[in-house]
Amino acid sequence: MVGYRRLVGTRTRLVVLFGGRSAEHDVSCVSARHVAAIARSRFEVVAVGITRSGKWCLAELPDPLPDRLDAQGPGVAPAEIFAEPGTVVFPLIHGPMGEDGTLQGLLEIADVPYVGSGVLASAMCMDKATTKLVCNHHGLPQCRYRTASAYDRAETVAETAIADLGLPLFVKPANMGSSVGVSRATTASETVRALELAAEYDETLLIEEAVAGREIEVSVLGNRDLEVSVPGEIVPGADFYNYADKYLTQGAELVVPAQIPSAASREARELAVSAYRALRCEGMARVDLFYEAGGRGMLINEVNTIPGFTPISMYPKLWEVSGLTYPQLIHRLVELAIERFERRHRHHP
Repeated sequence: MVGYRRLVGTRTRLVVLFGGRSAEHDVSCVSARHVAAIARSRFEVVAVGITRSGKWCLAELPDPLPDRLDAQGPGVAPAEIFAEPGTVVFPLIHGPMGEDGTLQGLLEIADVPYVGSGVLASAMCMDKATTKLVCNHHGLPQCRYRTASAYDRAETVAETAIADLGLPLFVKPANMGSSVGVSRATTASETVRALELAAEYDETLLIEEAVAGREIEVSVLGNRDLEVSVPGEIVPGADFYNYADKYLTQGAELVVPAQIPSAASREARELAVSAYRALRCEGMARVDLFYEAGGRGMLINEVNTIPGFTPISMYPKLWEVSGLTYPQLIHRLVELAIERFERRHRHHP
């Protein structure tokens, strides 16, 4: 095993892995650009893109960098990328085949340190239905929900869900992020259409009650010893915090820190830690919650193990306000990746 710890802060070879085959490919390319721009002042940065068809390639890093990196360039085999001594991988591939444990499994087999959660935590957090089951098992508060199969008759699922949860409803593919495939339905016919849309992205569907609450997000950092940011609030520019709000129109307002009572802020941070530990996260995660003032209080919505790192992404913004700059955050994540790698090697040499 390479003695990684002594390399952090010198010229660690940091592979920024981006792109991917999911619907969140474009988001990943933007996240990767900004991480690479900051990281290359401290690390030897290598950008590796995965095309929409699954080809791995070495991406160019011109100076200055464009607004986004492109997943194109000379083809390269994963084994070649990970073979160099002192390599740490920073996966920035959102969604299926990147954030769901599949890529993390490859990195485990390659025996290379990587930023973020391991196989199990990544898989559980990517599948929102499984996240709900685990949080429920640990007694963590969340909104009422149902799951369904994409192969079930949409009309029957809609009828049952409306009878159980009422209207309006939110319908989501269980394994997707960035609000891709998510719909808000106010009628039975809209619910059917929402189920059909979600079924285009996944075989497991999640149907949730509409919560009349504020959207609160908390950033968590660490392996065993955790750091928790101040909570922030998303004020959507549309009916809900959708893909356009997040990455295209900048219509949503990000309020950091969230203007909520101190007791609610404390509850949000404590719940974020509880969810992080229950789902066995490591490295980083953004925990999304709903806040029903005067009602049920804080409710866990979902946990994102590879949150966005674009200029308008909440995860780095929360840390900046909490006293950790973007460069410091990247360096800390690399340290955590190496710490986890060395710890696991002590248990499994």
